[in-house]
Amino acid sequence: MAGAGMAAHLAGVLAAHTTIPIIGVPIDASSLNGLDALFSTVQMPPGIPVATMGIGKAGAKNAAVLAARILGIDDERLQQQLVQYARDMENQVREKNQALQG
Repeated sequence: MAGAGMAAHLAGVLAAHTTIPIIGVPIDASSLNGLDALFSTVQMPPGIPVATMGIGKAGAKNAAVLAARILGIDDERLQQQLVQYARDMENQVREKNQALQG
């Protein structure tokens, strides 16, 4: 995972020098609210793939989940933990909805 703001070239540099998957997380570090980092991270030349997440904290969380899913391809225990994570998120949404409904 590579988190970077502004010009955000870190993920591309890493992807150019390795064959393992690189996950880029644009950071909101400029007056453009992270859009410059997003465009810098997502626009890679052919042969330099970067899995680009959303800007900021949500993107960082999704990067962690994506990394876990990649690692879980050959790890049944990790797959089960991801299933439980999804269930926990679903339950949190239900609880928040009930709280809003009164």
